[in-house]
Amino acid sequence: MKKWNWREGRRPHKRRGAGQHHGWYRGNRQMSGRDEQWYGHNDAGPSNRATQRRFESQSASASLPQPSSSSSKSSSTAPELPGFYFDPEKNRYFRLLPGHNNCNPLTREQLQEKEREKQRHKMLAEDEKPRKKAPRKGLNTSLLLQKRHVGLLPENSYCRLIHEVKVSGMRRHKLEIQSTDNSSPNTDNFRLIVGDSACERVFTVNDVSHGGCKYGIMNFSSSSRGSLSVEMCDNLYFTNRKVNSICWASVNYPDSHVLLCLVGAADTPGCVSLLPASLFSNSNPDQPGMLCSFKISTAWSCAWCLNPQFDKTFSTGLSRRVIVKDAETGRTQTYSVGSDVLAQQFALRVPVLFNGCRSGEIFSIDLRQRGRRDHSWKAKRFHQESAITSVRVLQDENYLLAADMLGQIKLWDVRVTKPVQEYKGHYNEHAYLPIHVNEREGLLLAVGQDCYTRLWSLKDGHLLRTIPSPHPAANDMIPSVVFSSNLGGCRGLPGLLMAVKHDLYYFPYNTDYQEGGEVVAGLQEQSGNASSNR
Repeated sequence: MKKWNWREGRRPHKRRGAGQHHGWYRGNRQMSGRDEQWYGHNDAGPSNRATQRRFESQSASASLPQPSSSSSKSSSTAPELPGFYFDPEKNRYFRLLPGHNNCNPLTREQLQEKEREKQRHKMLAEDEKPRKKAPRKGLNTSLLLQKRHVGLLPENSYCRLIHEVKVSGMRRHKLEIQSTDNSSPNTDNFRLIVGDSACERVFTVNDVSHGGCKYGIMNFSSSSRGSLSVEMCDNLYFTNRKVNSICWASVNYPDSHVLLCLVGAADTPGCVSLLPASLFSNSNPDQPGMLCSFKISTAWSCAWCLNPQFDKTFSTGLSRRVIVKDAETGRTQTYSVGSDVLAQQFALRVPVLFNGCRSGEIFSIDLRQRGRRDHSWKAKRFHQESAITSVRVLQDENYLLAADMLGQIKLWDVRVTKPVQEYKGHYNEHAYLPIHVNEREGLLLAVGQDCYTRLWSLKDGHLLRTIPSPHPAANDMIPSVVFSSNLGGCRGLPGLLMAVKHDLYYFPYNTDYQEGGEVVAGLQEQSGNASSNR
């Protein structure tokens, strides 16, 4: 009985006669199995020669390597056998053992990790190229400028599309962090970085070797040569508790303090701390400002209110509760909810607090109403399919962005409580990951659990860029990012700041950016060569 050949997709032909050569052709090069099969039909007569040539050309084109295909795609042509792995490079099956095994390197988890690392290195190599693929088909700076000059493109659309082009051309540059006390460079892994409202200062949380974490503030300055310098201001503040949420607070002046939500560990209860930013500065060491800590257990999230009607007010999301507290008077308002509150943010124009829960519910609280048991104080409420990890209110406060643990990011119209836009491509399964919005550039950013940083167009949800992590992906090394329109002050350019492991990277809009004085040195060298040629 003839057996089915899965690789050829057709039944094998009869065995050749003794006068036919097996597997060889002119030049003494061995044929592939498919070419050998079709060349074996030469005795079929001249009527099949045209068909033969067509199949020969198809098989030859199929045997060429395709640059866009991966090994996972090529291995999909082979049938999957339980307990075995097909290696397309070696063209054979290998036995697998379930789970993690130190003796057998061929476990499914290790093979998947190897494939992910291969894809990451490929994307890193593509990012190093000076010319990258445009985020949209036919989108380039010269074409946009021509359309604007002839009046085919409005100014706001032109600015938005120019930002998309700039985002696609950003390249990675490693920043050297200088310490204020001239100590050794930073060797502690970054856990979180959060920029202030102007993105001129960045608050950092770093892991320490003996356990726990420490705090610091990075100050950025942009020189006349176009380079960016970073100065880290450390302090002796350590904590053995996990930092769940961070936001800047305006107590004495804009962004004068930092509000931290700390989860309890062992015998140490959780709390919400209000740290003055002057603790991390050498300018006013004798007047650090108000420093206080509120004993609030099982705290998941925190937010600071900037509405003048509720000045110096912050909120905390707890297990089945929301606490709104005045930082000066200590006046507290408690709202009972049905799930853990994992994400919070205040609106600016009206005193309304938006909350995202573990159950997937999103609801708003009007601070002008008192908490009631019947939940009638919930101004708006709607749901997503999984636990909410981040909420962001846009400048038009009728719209809200929300991300969940299924990797879904949706733009909601709060008035009708319906999603009007979805941003696809984000990856999350169980991590507590934030999202970042820059409406000035029309961008949405998010770092996935796969350690890839993705940027979308805020207007239409188009995925503009996917940036791989410079380090291998791991759950404890997910990058933390800040996007700024003017990082380093008023002379700064828009760009992305990425902290991963103990390194800090900068992705500027300026494609001619060079570290330190390399730009000036290069210009001086060019001018010197020009003068010598004269």
